[in-house]
Amino acid sequence: MAEQQDTRIGDAEAGEEVYDLCVGCHEVGPDAGNGIGPHLNGIFGRRAGSVEGFRYSRGLSREGRLGMDWTLETLDAYLENPKALVSDTRMSFVGLEDKTDRDNVLAYLRQFSDSPQDIPESAPTGRAREVELSSETLAIAGDPEFGEYLSNECTTCHRIDGTYDGIPGIVGWPEEDFVIAMHAYKRKIRPHPVMQMMAGRLSDEEIAALAAYFGDLE
Repeated sequence: MAEQQDTRIGDAEAGEEVYDLCVGCHEVGPDAGNGIGPHLNGIFGRRAGSVEGFRYSRGLSREGRLGMDWTLETLDAYLENPKALVSDTRMSFVGLEDKTDRDNVLAYLRQFSDSPQDIPESAPTGRAREVELSSETLAIAGDPEFGEYLSNECTTCHRIDGTYDGIPGIVGWPEEDFVIAMHAYKRKIRPHPVMQMMAGRLSDEEIAALAAYFGDLE
Protein backbone atom coordinates (compact mmCIF):
# COMPACT_ATOMS: atom_id res chain seq x y z
CA MET A 1 0.00 0.00 0.00
CA ALA A 2 1.49 3.35 -0.99
CA GLU A 3 2.19 5.82 1.80
CA GLN A 4 -0.37 8.65 1.85
CA GLN A 5 1.15 12.02 1.07
CA ASP A 6 -0.14 15.32 2.46
CA THR A 7 -1.13 17.90 -0.14
CA ARG A 8 0.00 21.46 0.41
CA ILE A 9 -2.90 23.84 0.93
CA GLY A 10 -0.98 26.76 -0.49
CA ASP A 11 2.09 28.92 0.03
CA ALA A 12 2.32 29.83 3.73
CA GLU A 13 4.94 32.49 3.14
CA ALA A 14 2.70 34.26 0.63
CA GLY A 15 -0.22 33.70 3.00
CA GLU A 16 1.51 35.70 5.71
CA GLU A 17 1.28 38.73 3.42
CA VAL A 18 -2.42 38.08 2.80
CA TYR A 19 -2.89 37.80 6.56
CA ASP A 20 -2.02 41.50 6.83
CA LEU A 21 -5.69 42.04 5.92
CA CYS A 22 -6.69 40.21 9.10
CA VAL A 23 -4.36 41.64 11.75
CA GLY A 24 -6.66 44.53 12.66
CA CYS A 25 -9.07 42.06 14.26
CA HIS A 26 -7.35 38.68 14.73
CA GLU A 27 -4.14 37.59 16.44
CA VAL A 28 -2.30 34.33 15.89
CA GLY A 29 0.86 32.88 17.42
CA PRO A 30 2.11 31.83 20.87
CA ASP A 31 1.06 35.05 22.62
CA ALA A 32 -2.16 35.66 20.70
CA GLY A 33 -5.32 36.68 22.52
CA ASN A 34 -8.83 37.77 21.68
CA GLY A 35 -9.38 41.26 20.31
CA ILE A 36 -12.10 42.54 18.03
CA GLY A 37 -12.18 38.99 16.73
CA PRO A 38 -11.16 35.73 18.40
CA HIS A 39 -7.59 34.46 18.18
CA LEU A 40 -6.93 32.04 15.31
CA ASN A 41 -4.64 29.55 17.02
CA GLY A 42 -5.96 26.03 16.56
CA ILE A 43 -8.64 27.18 14.12
CA PHE A 44 -8.51 23.95 12.06
CA GLY A 45 -10.87 21.42 13.62
CA ARG A 46 -12.28 23.92 16.10
CA ARG A 47 -16.03 24.18 16.67
CA ALA A 48 -17.43 27.48 15.41
CA GLY A 49 -18.08 30.03 18.16
CA SER A 50 -16.11 28.12 20.79
CA VAL A 51 -13.17 30.27 21.90
CA GLU A 52 -13.51 30.76 25.63
CA GLY A 53 -13.96 34.35 26.75
CA PHE A 54 -14.96 35.74 23.35
CA ARG A 55 -18.48 37.05 22.79
CA TYR A 56 -19.59 35.82 19.38
CA SER A 57 -22.33 37.05 17.11
CA ARG A 58 -25.64 35.24 17.25
CA GLY A 59 -24.87 33.72 13.86
CA LEU A 60 -21.60 32.03 14.80
CA SER A 61 -22.97 30.95 18.17
CA ARG A 62 -25.88 29.34 16.34
CA GLU A 63 -23.65 27.56 13.83
CA GLY A 64 -21.53 26.20 16.65
CA ARG A 65 -24.61 24.83 18.43
CA LEU A 66 -25.64 23.22 15.15
CA GLY A 67 -22.27 21.46 14.96
CA MET A 68 -20.27 23.42 12.38
CA ASP A 69 -16.52 22.88 12.65
CA TRP A 70 -13.82 24.95 10.99
CA THR A 71 -12.51 22.62 8.32
CA LEU A 72 -10.56 23.51 5.19
CA GLU A 73 -13.85 23.64 3.31
CA THR A 74 -15.79 25.79 5.78
CA LEU A 75 -12.87 28.16 6.30
CA ASP A 76 -12.49 28.58 2.55
CA ALA A 77 -16.19 29.35 2.18
CA TYR A 78 -16.13 31.80 5.08
CA LEU A 79 -13.10 33.64 3.71
CA GLU A 80 -14.68 33.86 0.27
CA ASN A 81 -17.92 35.42 1.57
CA PRO A 82 -18.50 35.49 5.34
CA LYS A 83 -22.12 36.61 5.02
CA ALA A 84 -22.96 33.82 2.60
CA LEU A 85 -21.86 31.13 5.07
CA VAL A 86 -23.05 32.80 8.29
CA SER A 87 -25.78 35.30 7.47
CA ASP A 88 -25.63 37.37 10.66
CA THR A 89 -21.95 37.26 11.53
CA ARG A 90 -20.45 40.51 12.86
CA MET A 91 -17.32 40.01 10.78
CA SER A 92 -17.10 43.07 8.56
CA PHE A 93 -14.55 41.64 6.12
CA VAL A 94 -16.06 41.48 2.62
CA GLY A 95 -14.17 38.34 1.63
CA LEU A 96 -11.30 37.12 -0.56
CA GLU A 97 -12.45 36.48 -4.12
CA ASP A 98 -9.13 35.06 -5.27
CA LYS A 99 -8.84 31.32 -4.57
CA THR A 100 -5.03 31.45 -4.47
CA ASP A 101 -5.12 34.13 -1.77
CA ARG A 102 -7.51 32.01 0.29
CA ASP A 103 -5.36 28.90 -0.12
CA ASN A 104 -2.23 30.80 0.87
CA VAL A 105 -3.66 32.43 3.98
CA LEU A 106 -5.14 29.11 5.08
CA ALA A 107 -1.72 27.49 4.61
CA TYR A 108 -0.29 30.22 6.82
CA LEU A 109 -2.93 29.73 9.52
CA ARG A 110 -2.49 25.95 9.33
CA GLN A 111 0.91 26.38 10.97
CA PHE A 112 -0.80 27.45 14.19
CA SER A 113 -2.99 24.35 14.58
CA ASP A 114 -1.88 21.29 16.53
CA SER A 115 -2.59 18.70 13.87
CA PRO A 116 -0.67 17.43 12.00
CA GLN A 117 2.02 17.38 14.64
CA ASP A 118 4.88 17.85 12.18
CA ILE A 119 3.93 21.47 11.46
CA PRO A 120 6.09 23.63 13.77
CA GLU A 121 4.87 26.58 15.76
CA SER A 122 5.63 29.79 13.93
CA ALA A 123 6.84 33.11 15.27
CA PRO A 124 4.31 35.39 16.99
CA THR A 125 2.31 37.61 14.68
CA GLY A 126 0.15 39.48 17.18
CA ARG A 127 -1.09 42.80 15.88
CA ALA A 128 0.66 45.96 16.96
CA ARG A 129 -1.35 48.87 18.32
CA GLU A 130 -2.18 51.49 15.75
CA VAL A 131 -1.53 54.27 18.25
CA GLU A 132 0.24 54.25 21.59
CA LEU A 133 -1.84 55.81 24.35
CA SER A 134 -0.82 56.73 27.86
CA SER A 135 -1.75 54.42 30.70
CA GLU A 136 -3.90 57.24 32.10
CA THR A 137 -5.95 57.44 28.90
CA LEU A 138 -6.40 53.67 28.76
CA ALA A 139 -7.40 53.60 32.43
CA ILE A 140 -10.34 56.01 32.03
CA ALA A 141 -13.46 54.19 33.21
CA GLY A 142 -16.20 54.98 30.73
CA ASP A 143 -19.78 55.62 31.85
CA PRO A 144 -22.06 53.44 29.66
CA GLU A 145 -25.11 55.64 30.35
CA PHE A 146 -23.21 58.68 29.13
CA GLY A 147 -22.04 56.57 26.18
CA GLU A 148 -25.63 55.72 25.29
CA TYR A 149 -26.46 59.44 25.34
CA LEU A 150 -23.56 60.11 22.98
CA SER A 151 -24.26 57.16 20.69
CA ASN A 152 -26.96 58.70 18.48
CA GLU A 153 -24.49 59.97 15.90
CA CYS A 154 -22.77 56.58 15.80
CA THR A 155 -26.00 54.67 15.25
CA THR A 156 -27.02 56.74 12.26
CA CYS A 157 -24.55 54.51 10.37
CA HIS A 158 -23.66 51.55 12.61
CA ARG A 159 -26.38 49.00 13.37
CA ILE A 160 -27.23 48.78 17.06
CA ASP A 161 -28.26 45.12 16.74
CA GLY A 162 -24.73 44.15 15.70
CA THR A 163 -25.66 43.12 12.17
CA TYR A 164 -23.66 44.16 9.15
CA ASP A 165 -25.10 46.09 6.19
CA GLY A 166 -21.87 47.26 4.56
CA ILE A 167 -20.69 49.32 7.53
CA PRO A 168 -18.51 47.55 10.13
CA GLY A 169 -20.16 46.55 13.38
CA ILE A 170 -19.04 48.13 16.65
CA VAL A 171 -21.25 46.19 19.08
CA GLY A 172 -19.38 44.01 21.56
CA TRP A 173 -15.89 45.37 20.88
CA PRO A 174 -13.39 45.04 23.72
CA GLU A 175 -13.25 48.53 25.27
CA GLU A 176 -9.51 49.03 24.80
CA ASP A 177 -9.72 48.13 21.10
CA PHE A 178 -12.56 50.62 20.63
CA VAL A 179 -10.60 53.36 22.41
CA ILE A 180 -7.47 52.71 20.35
CA ALA A 181 -9.44 52.72 17.09
CA MET A 182 -11.15 56.02 17.92
CA HIS A 183 -7.86 57.68 18.86
CA ALA A 184 -6.36 56.38 15.60
CA TYR A 185 -9.13 58.18 13.73
CA LYS A 186 -8.70 61.26 15.93
CA ARG A 187 -5.00 61.41 15.07
CA LYS A 188 -5.77 60.72 11.39
CA ILE A 189 -3.86 57.45 11.42
CA ARG A 190 -6.95 55.61 10.19
CA PRO A 191 -7.88 57.17 6.83
CA HIS A 192 -11.64 57.67 6.97
CA PRO A 193 -12.61 61.37 6.76
CA VAL A 194 -16.04 61.02 8.38
CA MET A 195 -14.68 58.99 11.28
CA GLN A 196 -11.74 61.39 11.62
CA MET A 197 -14.21 64.27 11.92
CA MET A 198 -16.45 62.45 14.41
CA ALA A 199 -13.55 61.24 16.60
CA GLY A 200 -11.94 64.68 16.48
CA ARG A 201 -14.95 66.12 18.29
CA LEU A 202 -14.71 63.68 21.20
CA SER A 203 -12.81 64.05 24.45
CA ASP A 204 -10.94 61.11 25.98
CA GLU A 205 -13.77 60.69 28.50
CA GLU A 206 -16.40 60.63 25.76
CA ILE A 207 -14.49 58.01 23.80
CA ALA A 208 -14.22 55.87 26.94
CA ALA A 209 -17.96 56.26 27.56
CA LEU A 210 -18.81 55.12 24.03
CA ALA A 211 -16.44 52.17 24.40
CA ALA A 212 -18.17 51.14 27.62
CA TYR A 213 -21.63 51.45 26.08
CA PHE A 214 -20.98 49.57 22.85
CA GLY A 215 -18.82 47.00 24.63
CA ASP A 216 -21.74 46.03 26.87
CA LEU A 217 -24.18 45.47 24.01
CA GLU A 218 -24.88 41.94 22.78
